[in-house]
Amino acid sequence: MRRSLLAWYDRQGRELPWRIRPEARAAGRVADPYAVWLSEIMLQQTTVAHAAPYYARFLILWPTVHDLAKAPREDVMAEWAGLGYYARARNLHACAKVVSETLNGTFPSSLEGLRALPGIGEYTAHAIRAAAFDLPASVVDANVERVITRIFRFNAPLPAAKPDIRKHASTLADPDRSGDYAQAIMDLGAVICTPRAPSCGSCPWQTHCAAREAGDQEIYPVKAAKKAKPVRHGLAFVVLRGEGEGREVLVRTRPDKGLLGGMLEVPGTDWLDDAQALPSMAEAAPLALDWRKTGPISHVFTHFELRLTVFAAPFTKQAKLPDGTRWVAVHPIRAAGLPTVMKKAVQAGL
Repeated sequence: MRRSLLAWYDRQGRELPWRIRPEARAAGRVADPYAVWLSEIMLQQTTVAHAAPYYARFLILWPTVHDLAKAPREDVMAEWAGLGYYARARNLHACAKVVSETLNGTFPSSLEGLRALPGIGEYTAHAIRAAAFDLPASVVDANVERVITRIFRFNAPLPAAKPDIRKHASTLADPDRSGDYAQAIMDLGAVICTPRAPSCGSCPWQTHCAAREAGDQEIYPVKAAKKAKPVRHGLAFVVLRGEGEGREVLVRTRPDKGLLGGMLEVPGTDWLDDAQALPSMAEAAPLALDWRKTGPISHVFTHFELRLTVFAAPFTKQAKLPDGTRWVAVHPIRAAGLPTVMKKAVQAGL
């Protein structure tokens, strides 16, 4: 099985900006652990297509781990805006500082050393070890879980089945071409063994797949029934000044801990489960301005849906700015470094 998968990968593996293909490695090219680490952190909870532009921009701005470590954290957070799961950006900066200042810019190759770094868990440690150092590792992401559950027709539901899936995956991992194997099986899940309508006729493992033989590929992996997401409610206040391309919006920085920690937001209330418990607009407004209701907006996070009632108002010089607030440019809104939910609020207030 290993041989057939690697032969397929040698012919058809994806060309990715952070990947060293087998033919390039044979010509003497080696992976850059910094680039591999950066890509793996960005690829957590997002797609290659979405992460690739961020990856390219980060390498332009901060070509080495030393450059990233020296960058102001707020700059890193701003460039991360739109990738989501913002604790990853805080950990990215913290990890860069540890590697730069404590490890002389050298990423460890051991699983223990990698796991000790901020933001690197079990999966990411294995992925970096395999891709950056070509050392034995068992890399199991969502694509690999799908492949393994179909190959073995593994009926136990996720997420409880994850430990057993990792055990099955480790029996297949190649100790000699560890990096290529890890990337090959991830490619297999991403390109061939897709969630719907898998291309079984093109799969190098088609003769080994129990689910294909049974004809029930698309029911795997089995997942536990999802619970309905709870809904939280809040008020958001969009204060604007200026006109046209020079328009600005008032923002503040969220506390480091918690959801969207360290990111910018427009002033607003806490997010509550009970909409009736929210303060009135007059009680919650950060300034005495001529407010108009421009919402609502909604945004779905991993564990809940947020519904914000948005109020907007032009700034007047008589109003005193709240402590901890500052102005950022509205155009282009991406440059402001706002997370997606706050971009929605600003757009609603324009």
